[in-house]
Amino acid sequence: MAKKIKKIGRRRIIQLISAVIYNSNFKGFAEGKIYKGALKGVCVPGLNCYSCPGAVAACPLGSLQSALSELKFKLPLYIAGTLVIFGILFGRAVCSFLCPFGLIQELLYKIPSPKLKKSIWTRRLSFLKYFILLAFGAILPIYSLVKTGAAVPAFCKYICPAGTLQGGIPLVAADKSLQNIVGALFNWKILVLMITVVSAVFVYRFFCRFICPLGAIYSFFNSRSLIKINVDESKCSQCGACVQFCKMDTGKINDRECIKCGECRQVCENNAMTK
Repeated sequence: MAKKIKKIGRRRIIQLISAVIYNSNFKGFAEGKIYKGALKGVCVPGLNCYSCPGAVAACPLGSLQSALSELKFKLPLYIAGTLVIFGILFGRAVCSFLCPFGLIQELLYKIPSPKLKKSIWTRRLSFLKYFILLAFGAILPIYSLVKTGAAVPAFCKYICPAGTLQGGIPLVAADKSLQNIVGALFNWKILVLMITVVSAVFVYRFFCRFICPLGAIYSFFNSRSLIKINVDESKCSQCGACVQFCKMDTGKINDRECIKCGECRQVCENNAMTK
């Protein structure tokens, strides 16, 4: 048991290290300025706002929406290829190990409070993120591109609470000129962030399960990705303890909702799950 708990602690360390690496432009937080160096042309695997003063690389979801602005002239093959590579390598293990906003939600969930347990309704609601991916990640940006000639990054602009927390709030707090011009849209984003934060206290990984388009993209690769929870079928008794223990809306190990955190190993009496 101690060994298994140690493995869970190791995941937390990886989450913290990746969050620090993603946002290692510490001077940006003090100055309220966005890093625009060469690394910003590279995407990190997890959701991490481009506009965060500490961010040293780009968010794949934001980059995908920005790339749609050039759809009239060229296909966004670089960012699409990057997402495919991350998906093939990690699948939704990105959510569990390499996403700073996932870490924030897990820490919020530790606050003592009544918890909403998963059910058939939460699993159905988990399909909402695919609608958000389609509507805000593709249809609205492409519609605005056709209508105005410029693709609006709709998810980043209207929804993304990670962007508000990491980018919007620090920039507005550091820049008085921005404080004078923020209006209804910024207030709306603050409201979305507050709803997400409060919900994450009561619902495990609320944003990841029901809203995140990036998790939706990675879920398409999840069952085939190189990193996965390996199950020794000769030892597995099909008892379902792993699925019942999981706080995500998984139906089985490595399905679209499994984030491959490995915490379910601690309840497998047959030690059927291997590295």
